[in-house]
Amino acid sequence: MCRHQLYLGPPVSLTQLLVEPPYGLYRQSWAPRDMRGGGTVNVDGFGVGWYTPTGPVRYRRAAPIWADPGLVELGRATTADAVLAAVRSATPGMPFGETACAPFTDGRWLFSHNGVVAGWPDSVAALAAVLPVTDLLTLDAPTDSALLWALLRHRLRSGTDPGTAITDTVTGVLAAAPASRLNLLLTDGERAWASAVGHSLSVLAGPERLIIASEPSDDDPAWHPVADRRLVVADRHTYTVEDLCGSTSS
Repeated sequence: MCRHQLYLGPPVSLTQLLVEPPYGLYRQSWAPRDMRGGGTVNVDGFGVGWYTPTGPVRYRRAAPIWADPGLVELGRATTADAVLAAVRSATPGMPFGETACAPFTDGRWLFSHNGVVAGWPDSVAALAAVLPVTDLLTLDAPTDSALLWALLRHRLRSGTDPGTAITDTVTGVLAAAPASRLNLLLTDGERAWASAVGHSLSVLAGPERLIIASEPSDDDPAWHPVADRRLVVADRHTYTVEDLCGSTSS
């Protein structure tokens, strides 16, 4: 089912963000605390995306995050003020490989999916049919996460607001595959949008920084769980939690 995390705030090293926290994404690869029946470990690859002055940079590998000897060294030398990272637990029947690992990217966007599309691929064949053929031919991998990114990206390219694009994508997939788990996470490096559908999600907000994650990376009491069927809309300073049908709370 995977685990993912987004950070917006003052520059930090990737090691500080992903490796050093007691329950950080590094540890979640072998000892997640809230998988909710969606697997036991996240060892089928990982990816990290961060923003530079020229746009996002992405580092993905097919091995477990703890088995990559270069990650800690890279992480110590790399600082960023916006990061999206994920560790993967491949759904049975889905292909392996680094191209199947989040984050997926296009222009300024970074995207991740924590969950599964039920009944894949037959359940969403009709949804896929509305995409341009070139989008289907250029999927990063033949996986549910890559298709979700293509569906969302298609809406973003048409000018749809990111929150609306996520809501429409989620509701469309749920109509076709109701048992799906659809925690989507999207950022442009300044703002973030995240859905909680069928899986855990938490937010940590503090002065000048915000973290959205599948599960808390430490025991800070300021972590707030996000209820199911909600959409988080955030920037570096604040966030709101909206019902996927439209109501809003802080």
